[in-house]
Amino acid sequence: MAAVPPPRPLPSNAVRHLGRFQLLRLLGKSARTMLWLVSDPRVGQELVLALPRTQPADAAALQHWLDTARKASRIDHPGLAHVIEVGEHDRWPYIAYDRGTAVTLAERLSRKGMPPAELVPWVLQVLQGMAFAHEAGFAHHDLQTCMLLLSESGACRLMGLGVALSPDGADTDLQAQRRAAERDVLALGLVLHHALAGVPALELPDVGAVVDRMPPLGRDIVRLPWTGAHPIPEALRAIVNRATDRQERQRYRNARTFDRALGGWLKTEGEPGGGPILLLLDRMRTAGLLPAMPGGAARAARMATMERERTIELAEIVLQDVGLAFELLRSVNGLKSRGALGAGNGPILTIRRSIAMLGLDGVRRATQALRPWPGPLNDSHADDLSGLLGRVRLAGKVAQWLRPAGYDAEVVYLLAMLQNMGRLVVQYHFPEESAQIRRLMQAAPATRAGEPEEQGMSEEGASFAVLGVDIEALGTAVGRHWGLDDSVLLMCRRIPLAAPVHHADTDDEMLRLSASCANEVVDSCSVPPHHCAAFLQRVVQRYGRALGISLRDVQLAAQGVSPEQADNSEAAKVPDKPALPHTSGAAVRPAQLGAAP
Repeated sequence: MAAVPPPRPLPSNAVRHLGRFQLLRLLGKSARTMLWLVSDPRVGQELVLALPRTQPADAAALQHWLDTARKASRIDHPGLAHVIEVGEHDRWPYIAYDRGTAVTLAERLSRKGMPPAELVPWVLQVLQGMAFAHEAGFAHHDLQTCMLLLSESGACRLMGLGVALSPDGADTDLQAQRRAAERDVLALGLVLHHALAGVPALELPDVGAVVDRMPPLGRDIVRLPWTGAHPIPEALRAIVNRATDRQERQRYRNARTFDRALGGWLKTEGEPGGGPILLLLDRMRTAGLLPAMPGGAARAARMATMERERTIELAEIVLQDVGLAFELLRSVNGLKSRGALGAGNGPILTIRRSIAMLGLDGVRRATQALRPWPGPLNDSHADDLSGLLGRVRLAGKVAQWLRPAGYDAEVVYLLAMLQNMGRLVVQYHFPEESAQIRRLMQAAPATRAGEPEEQGMSEEGASFAVLGVDIEALGTAVGRHWGLDDSVLLMCRRIPLAAPVHHADTDDEMLRLSASCANEVVDSCSVPPHHCAAFLQRVVQRYGRALGISLRDVQLAAQGVSPEQADNSEAAKVPDKPALPHTSGAAVRPAQLGAAP
């Protein structure tokens, strides 16, 4: 067998050639690949050649490279650059691409970075092409800024698929393919980081070198800088920082999840005329806002045959079905905002008044508008939604227990539920994303003995990182879509956990505080048991003075027990204290808060 000649460097003469190609300029290189701008006299145009940095070791390795590159070149997607030719010269294999008038992202970049609204649509195209390639069994293995080809028409295509082979040669091993795909997603996150910041992460232009210095291979941390020529919106910052998170468990596991987060951000913030409601409208048209609870809509439909004086009893039945209650509020406030119900003093926030204004026929129409349980959800997702609905109803009851005297029980109940609107619509319309958000919020055990546990993300940060929009913003968008005014929309937003709670100067503020406190009490059931006591203590520190509640009150409420129930139970061995008023009298400012006329 003839000896294999040693690898040869690329030609270095003054006018350099690789076969028929004249080498014009090096467009980019890494430890594993390089891109050359070349002139092809055969077609009289410039092309881009993608080559490995080193020649294949032998004839078999060369043939394997060529076979793999030809298979990769047959993957057809708008986000992947079209391959003109796969070939080799003097044992240098290459993939040729048509350059046309396009430029690489590396050529386009400056140290000022790029505006997010211009950059993200390009990255999305690459993400979708990369996801398509991954699903076909091909990873890129060496994604760099120079591999993104930007055209004047706004198209962005990824070059280099098939140039860098799997380092361990395990091209057909599913586990190796999954790891390679995850590395590609991390690499594209680093490219996005570079393009936004204007400088490469860790000041290393080779993306692969940065990956090797990040966990689990290294200890370096990559986060977007806070200053730059172009402002980076908070939601986009959360997405990019999740892509490069120091905790592997927090990163995007595949290109599709990364694509959904970036696409969600672009739809809600990056596009003119966008908004959070755009994420929901199509799904709401086909699946409704929420489905009817099992049996709830049917019971309400039967109750709708009662006489008008049974409105209060009918309202109690409706309130057991969150979807039906929301549908009535949507109907009556939508009609009111369009003037169909005449002028009034404000939004309608009780089911009693909604029934009185819509009439029994309106109740029937509302029940018929709901999708039967569980809508399009599978059994697992339906169980998740059912559990969330149970917690939301409990929050309504807790809000009634903890509200100061004189405030309408039904109003505060509905506000506590409305403060969960974002969570509910995400769980119903985006169940997979909802599971991701919960996973990102979970703390992880310490990696080493004696170290603190790894903190999870906040709900806001996790929502940004998964959906590209805040869960609260989705709830507000639904309320605005219904026709609720800004004062009510503010009551429908929880007090942020990082914000101080002040004394309420208005009835609206007191109602918002009561509902927000109730939701935090119920959230204590979702934290790890060893954190629950401290969580409830913080709730009391935040709301105790404003609402006149004690630690005992919130501890009982977290167990689903009202102070009155505890006081009346012989088994409740707790110090005596004055019971909080618990009435269902008329609301303060009844016309504005929707009390029954």
